[in-house]
Amino acid sequence: METLAIFGIKNNALDTAASVALLVLGVLYLSLIFWTFADARRRIDDPLLVVCATLASFFPFVGTIVYLIVRPPEFLDDVRLRELEMTAAEARLASLDYSLCPHCDYEVQSDYLRCPSCMRKLKERCYSCSKPIDPAWRICPFCEAETSAPTPSSTRRRRRQTTDQSTVAAEAAKPAELTEPEAETAGTGETSRRRRR
Repeated sequence: METLAIFGIKNNALDTAASVALLVLGVLYLSLIFWTFADARRRIDDPLLVVCATLASFFPFVGTIVYLIVRPPEFLDDVRLRELEMTAAEARLASLDYSLCPHCDYEVQSDYLRCPSCMRKLKERCYSCSKPIDPAWRICPFCEAETSAPTPSSTRRRRRQTTDQSTVAAEAAKPAELTEPEAETAGTGETSRRRRR
């Protein structure tokens, strides 16, 4: 009885070696298809591109080699992790006590009055507590002293209703024995309204 020979090989040992080689090539071919599919799922976000990469690997060995050349260099998890780390780093930078100078982009802290690089004025000093305050603030958040910043309303109305820093400082320096009615008549504008509250 004659056995079936692959490629016309009549020697049993060579026939067995050829059968094993074909089996190894078949398993390697199927494993490359599966590997291409699994790798494409981890690297490509679009399901259609994953299917195209898998179908390309059905061309024996050539499709997988082409996929290896054109595949994205990073895994999707690595990309998402990097984006998350960058977002966290940006949040940490935003919460730090320094910012950039609006004129020269030099790194300045929040309590700087002037930029050390360009020497431009960043903040004003409060006349009452000497803490740095923003020039646009109408009141010092530390000691509640009024500043000379313009109000959102018209300039004429502002001049009649508010007082300047020297007047407010003089009123703050008055002795504490003034009664409430005297303090109301002594102050003008918003200062007197604040004392009534």
